[in-house]
Amino acid sequence: MTSRNPSLPRRASREAGVDLTSRSALVTGGGSGIGKACAVALAAVGATVHVVDRDAAAARAVAAGIGAEAHVVDLADQAAIESLPTGVDILINNAGLQHVAPLTDFPPERFALIQQVMVTAPFLLMRRSLPHMYTQGWGRVINVSSVHGLRASAYKAAYVTAKHALEGLSKVAAIEGAPYGVTSNCINPGYVRTPLVEHQIRDQAAAHGISPADVLRDVLLTRSPIKRLLEADEVAAAALWLCTDHSGYITGASLPIDGGWGAN
Repeated sequence: MTSRNPSLPRRASREAGVDLTSRSALVTGGGSGIGKACAVALAAVGATVHVVDRDAAAARAVAAGIGAEAHVVDLADQAAIESLPTGVDILINNAGLQHVAPLTDFPPERFALIQQVMVTAPFLLMRRSLPHMYTQGWGRVINVSSVHGLRASAYKAAYVTAKHALEGLSKVAAIEGAPYGVTSNCINPGYVRTPLVEHQIRDQAAAHGISPADVLRDVLLTRSPIKRLLEADEVAAAALWLCTDHSGYITGASLPIDGGWGAN
């Protein structure tokens, strides 16, 4: 096991009373975006972190920077998931992918892949991790859902379906885990400044013949009163809070971080 990096900045988190030096965490999609931000935040407060990503270079770079352990795994491969550690205290299901197309033209194989990565893999990881959490009487399952776990948008049939399914799975884990001191919650971001979203912005700008700025204002953020992208470290801060003892009574919840989208 790679040792934790002692040079990581911890002052702000320590002042907030967050100390996870006795905990271990597994973060999927940890090579970039929200997953990377969560891995960095957890390591900064002392957790032993496992960074899971199918991009070997990204996973290893993040792990090397925070004193974590990298696991190069394609979550669409059920057998590969069996190689991941089970004795973790915090599980962050974050990995995801997107495909935008009308439902009538949506490729069935792409739909199936998205369910495999974003629903089946979290189920398998929970199934493997929960026995350890139950035994020790403490655990945190944090599912990075989306505003699309609560609402729908056109042309995103697979993504919206997967996020709605993840919401239900999270609630079941919350009910079953409650007697053992294990919580399970969803975080529901709006559009986050990640490679996935920036790729969508570029694609839509090209498809519609408009500027990326116009896509951001008139397409992605049209329903959000706060007209900016959410930053990945803001999502990570919410995930970190859900790992504290102060949040121990919160379970089966969906925490919107959507700039007011759900209120509009």
